[in-house]
Amino acid sequence: MSKLLDDAVNELSKLPSIGRRTALRLSLHMLRMDVQQVNMITESIGKFRNNIRYCSCCNNLSDNELCPICEDLSRDRSIVCVVEHIGDVMSIEKTNQYKGLYHVLGGVISPMHGTGPSDLKVDLLLSNAQKNEIQEVILALSTTIEGETTQFYITRRLEEFPDIKISTIARGIGFGDELEFSDELTIAHAIHNRTKIAKYE
Repeated sequence: MSKLLDDAVNELSKLPSIGRRTALRLSLHMLRMDVQQVNMITESIGKFRNNIRYCSCCNNLSDNELCPICEDLSRDRSIVCVVEHIGDVMSIEKTNQYKGLYHVLGGVISPMHGTGPSDLKVDLLLSNAQKNEIQEVILALSTTIEGETTQFYITRRLEEFPDIKISTIARGIGFGDELEFSDELTIAHAIHNRTKIAKYE
């Protein structure tokens, strides 16, 4: 194999979910592309990595000091949805069901991976709670041990703001899932977060 091709495959295979076979296929595809198109791809990736910023208010990705969501005056500023990663914001936004603000922690508390509370943007959340008109904080964290630990930690830190309601997203059986294949914790959450069915007249 050409060393140049081998180098390209090695670099692409460093990306998540990209094995060497996929990296080779992508490299060969780029070889068939116009040189200018490939240059535009590499240039845009370089600009993104070098110039991207984090919103000073919510820690979301931004081109400026504030991200577009925080700049949007039509958003409900009394509600803040706390998520682990930027991808979670994108997932929630795709639903078009949430119109409040966000707060991106940047991960969860995980001693095994060397991530402690000080590594997360919890202090920024508390600072916003102190100076803004936040009435509710929605914790939309993963249902892992680390997610539960982080949720407990944030809940304890928010106790200094008794007027702020703290809630979590509903957890339980997903649409289309079969009960027998669900784990005990998921079923327990589903029972706990059950909803009343309206009676038909």
